[in-house]
Amino acid sequence: MEQESFKEYDFQTSPIEPARDLLIAELGTVGFESFMETETGVLAYINSKDWFEAILEGVSILENPLFTFDYSIKTIEQQNWNADWEKNFDPITVEGQCQVRAPFHQKIDVPYDIEILPKMSFGTGHHQTTYMMLSYILENEFDQKSVLDMGSGTAVLAILAAYKGASKIQAIDIDSWCYENATENVERNNCSHIEVIQGDASSIKEQFDVILANINRNILLADIPTYVQHLNKGGSIYFSGFYLEDLDLIKEKCVENKLTFESYKQKDQWVSAKFVY
Repeated sequence: MEQESFKEYDFQTSPIEPARDLLIAELGTVGFESFMETETGVLAYINSKDWFEAILEGVSILENPLFTFDYSIKTIEQQNWNADWEKNFDPITVEGQCQVRAPFHQKIDVPYDIEILPKMSFGTGHHQTTYMMLSYILENEFDQKSVLDMGSGTAVLAILAAYKGASKIQAIDIDSWCYENATENVERNNCSHIEVIQGDASSIKEQFDVILANINRNILLADIPTYVQHLNKGGSIYFSGFYLEDLDLIKEKCVENKLTFESYKQKDQWVSAKFVY
């Protein structure tokens, strides 16, 4: 695989919240794919091939008079990413049942232990949306279910679904490095029945009992009809990557596509929601 580079934006936000969360949400819509929260704001990463000089012009939160933002930019090579994560990535435990950790972290006694080397991929459990999606998987039945993890990032959701007994699993992400990283993490966790695919919603070819989609509001709204076409009757679909204020928009689109709202979780301003078909 050809060596890639990434642009790292080091944002200082004031006040920290909700400015940081609002910023992350908007950056996700213009192509930023990985985020690392810091004491003063957030580090945001975008593949250099997707970056252009005026990329922040469409990020309206930066013009909001209620907040102040400062940032610096640098280019980092991919091989430096692991070292950065080793300095900043702490293990997390979800609902006392699932630990997400890097290989260099101590393993603890929990039912589900997931080893992730995130590299440039989104999905370590630290972000509120990933945490809530992991929580939903822990709470619900996955035994012998067919599962699609859409926008899979590190494939951490697919891996937990496998540990919970899912029989057929696909993990799809449009980003080439997410594809490579998900493949590595699937092997690392001995989940050989997870099929990793590089692509977008048009890559979905099969039917599933469960669909997991932790992406962002705009992509979800555009792709919900496609997801429903590939969801078995009686199946469940879990969405995240949006704010509480966007939940009504998601509900409306789901109702249009014959999905029934069942529940939602909130962590800070972020939301995950469950719908059934």
